[in-house]
Amino acid sequence: MTEPAKTTLKDEIAGVDFGAGALKVYSRWGGIELPSHVALGRRRRQARVSGLRTMKPPMQVVTAHGRFYLGLGAHDWGRPVENLADDRFLGAPEVAALFYGGMTAYAREYALDLDSIQAIVGLTQSAFTEDAASNIVSGVRGWLLGVHEWQIEDAEKDTPDVEAFHLTVESVDVTSQAAGTMFDYFLDDQGEFIPARKPSYKKEIGIVSVGMNTLELLVIRNGAPVERFLTSETAGVRRLLEIIDPSGMYSRGELDTQLRLGKLDYRDALPAWTSEIGGHIERRWGNAFRRFATTIVVGGGALILKDALTARFNGKAIVPDMPIMAVARGLYKLGQMQQKRRRRRSRARG
Repeated sequence: MTEPAKTTLKDEIAGVDFGAGALKVYSRWGGIELPSHVALGRRRRQARVSGLRTMKPPMQVVTAHGRFYLGLGAHDWGRPVENLADDRFLGAPEVAALFYGGMTAYAREYALDLDSIQAIVGLTQSAFTEDAASNIVSGVRGWLLGVHEWQIEDAEKDTPDVEAFHLTVESVDVTSQAAGTMFDYFLDDQGEFIPARKPSYKKEIGIVSVGMNTLELLVIRNGAPVERFLTSETAGVRRLLEIIDPSGMYSRGELDTQLRLGKLDYRDALPAWTSEIGGHIERRWGNAFRRFATTIVVGGGALILKDALTARFNGKAIVPDMPIMAVARGLYKLGQMQQKRRRRRSRARG
């Protein structure tokens, strides 16, 4: 039976959120999330042991830098790579492998052939506040722009199936994850302002992002950040995991896998982490949140802290329908708006 022809992902806008917890990709078909668990590996045959189940291996990406296991369970198969320094955005091998894995997952989820994208990339706020911020932004553009090639191997077979991929990144626009959150709130999927929300654009909008690595607080007024309300603390979900496992017996990826599967008991650790998050918010914002038009709460931690944070902000906080995907979706919407503006200017000149 002949398979139906695939749609080609060609010259499409794609929002790419390089989160410490997961890489997210969003384009016009929808979004995907690939947990940022990376392990260095080698080609191996699975052991068949009588009486024991055979575990399905995670995705294997082969690049010029080696073989990488990606996603849930990756740390069970190879040597964990857990680098959270901002310089990883400059094209560290594991970050490149995650990007390739994310684009592969996107192509498979929506039955697409990869060809080319226009990438709108979101980075943590710290990448824009450090002394080397300009180098990080230019470095991201440097390694992402151009042609990329990689292979995906299926290790379940004695002779692995190998699938080759290539993708051209035609343009790279780099902004903050907070900008993605803001535009996800204000714009629809066509990149147009949502009429009911547009009047709030010139007002103060609070953003609370609770990711894997960081808690980021930001206030935006008329599209620009209000500096005195900005902070980025390494108090994200990683702190909850550190409270659960203070001796470091498990990798962060192992604990995050259990958390995502609903198998991690964090009840005893939650009050301390909730208090820590509340303390950071109190020190930076105090009661100023009362003057904000609204506060948007996003990130994987938003799923855990939703009730606590909405109560803290006296009901003036919202959690988007897809809090983990909100940044990547907002970056895509931003790209849509920018593309429409370019077309309008072009028509006006022509």
